[in-house]
Amino acid sequence: MTLRLGYGTNGLTDLRLDDALRLLADLGYDGVGLTLDHMHLDPLAPDLAARTRQVARRLTGLGLGVTVETGARYVLDPRRKHGPSLLDPDPEARAARTALLVRAVEVAADLGAHAVHCFSGITPPDTTTDTAWQRLSDALAPVLDASDRAGIPLAIEPEPGHLLATLAGFHHLRTLLGDPGPLGLTLDIGHCQCLEPASPVDCVKEAAPWLRHVQIEDMRRGVHEHLPFGDGEIDFPPVLEALASTGYAGLTVVELPRHSHAGPELARRSIDFLRRATGTTNGAAPC
Repeated sequence: MTLRLGYGTNGLTDLRLDDALRLLADLGYDGVGLTLDHMHLDPLAPDLAARTRQVARRLTGLGLGVTVETGARYVLDPRRKHGPSLLDPDPEARAARTALLVRAVEVAADLGAHAVHCFSGITPPDTTTDTAWQRLSDALAPVLDASDRAGIPLAIEPEPGHLLATLAGFHHLRTLLGDPGPLGLTLDIGHCQCLEPASPVDCVKEAAPWLRHVQIEDMRRGVHEHLPFGDGEIDFPPVLEALASTGYAGLTVVELPRHSHAGPELARRSIDFLRRATGTTNGAAPC
């Protein structure tokens, strides 16, 4: 099987971006999930276009592919995690998140990225479900327009606790939006284990037509905690085989955002584990 493996910079926040990219290239990763954040290609700082060109040259020089991720915790609001969201009651706040995503699409185009990742956000208090879905649909419309112009798919992620939390939620959004071409799916394998009614293998098969980005880590049923491989409950070889059989050509990115303190070592252990799980190298049993 052939999968293109990446590692997320949100798990390497203790490293300078250039050092993180060099590390991943040296370890043999095919690409990187680049989270736009204050320490790694800040989307709100001056000279973004020039800084993006520099990163693009570095990626090319290292032979790394890239997907752009937008899950930075405090990039817009230093006091509210992931705030404001696409569901914020304040229209101007929602517009700020929309503008960030449009900017992410522009950055992705300049980097030659495969996709831009996003998520819905948590439904605010005293907000009906119908209102939340309408806000999400309206807020994403300009982003999808930008994605269409740039030829960069927008890959929305079902996130536990969010309005769009499951594959069923993704299909609901597709229907509300009229199934636009630029809208795709970020499938997080750990999230499938955490709360989807189907197994991770079946989730991969169901999601295959819409897959534009994949995140991967270990996880336990009912507990939304991203874990290093081997610390959770997922049987990875059949999941990876199912993913490869779909023909998915994007990156499969290790997502360990709370393990940056051990990022370099976990990046090494993760690619070793995935290579063994896919049968692409010989070695000891998975750790």
